[in-house]
Amino acid sequence: SRGTSFHQTNFVNMTFVKLQKSKAYFKRYQVKFRRRREGKTDYRQRKRLCCQAKNKYQSPKYRLVVRFTNKQVICQIAYSLIDGDRILTAASSNELPRYGLSVGLKNYAAAYCTGLLCARRLLQKVGLDDVYEGNDEVDGNVVSTTIGKTTYYVDEVDEDKRPFRALLDVGVKTTSTGCRIFGALKGAADGGLDIPHSEKRFPGYDRDSKEYDADMHRERIFGGHVGEYMEYLEEEDNTKYQAQFAAYLEEDIEADGLEELYESVHEKIREDPSPSEKKAFSPDKSFKRTAKLSIEERKARVQAKKDAKNAELEAEDDE
Repeated sequence: SRGTSFHQTNFVNMTFVKLQKSKAYFKRYQVKFRRRREGKTDYRQRKRLCCQAKNKYQSPKYRLVVRFTNKQVICQIAYSLIDGDRILTAASSNELPRYGLSVGLKNYAAAYCTGLLCARRLLQKVGLDDVYEGNDEVDGNVVSTTIGKTTYYVDEVDEDKRPFRALLDVGVKTTSTGCRIFGALKGAADGGLDIPHSEKRFPGYDRDSKEYDADMHRERIFGGHVGEYMEYLEEEDNTKYQAQFAAYLEEDIEADGLEELYESVHEKIREDPSPSEKKAFSPDKSFKRTAKLSIEERKARVQAKKDAKNAELEAEDDE
């Protein structure tokens, strides 16, 4: 009992000690890179995507950069230099209306179309579009060819020209199974690019059974999930259906015709992946800013307001 009371007394007499960082801590503190502080760049990932082996003598390491905004999908083929990145080719889902797709420019099927457009445009630019035509029959399966110890993710490897290899750059996006980023990856791979990947993050892969349903992935590429939801919403809540799919209804797009629509978009992209001609920008010169008032004009303006208010008050007093 004596020991217990001693410990209790010590516990009561204990004071709160605030842990303070010393001057040495702040002298040695180093802020993180700006884009890390902003949460825009994962430098651990970027280092591994950009650093090239020294025995390759500064040959660039290409990246397939996929980003999603509030309204569009952007795919770029980029490589890094000491003073910043260079963009070799870019494609955006805002270009898809040229090929007949004007609605749903951010879903999985649109991401696939944008990846396909970026791949075909790049291969056309570097002169490999006839050598590597990609996968015309979209079935959702991963295509690969092994030569020696190297695996190329294309149907066939040409003897003279190897396929164009690019690594997927996802930025700070979470790479969950079925993510739209992998739709753009699949589109670029089917377009003829050599991008290392597996089916483990594609829609249709079951992590528990370790089985891959390629048909489910194919259905997602052709907008089957959108069509199912359209049919469900039309039956359950027609008012919500009219509001949510108003753009589809304006274009006379129905759930049954989505697969044919995306097939035609794929064909048109393969026919002409080149970018559209830039339109000349002509600024509106009719607008002219009002001239800034001088100090005398501003004082006169204030005095006029005061006089008007005083006259109003005098009139009220006379009444």
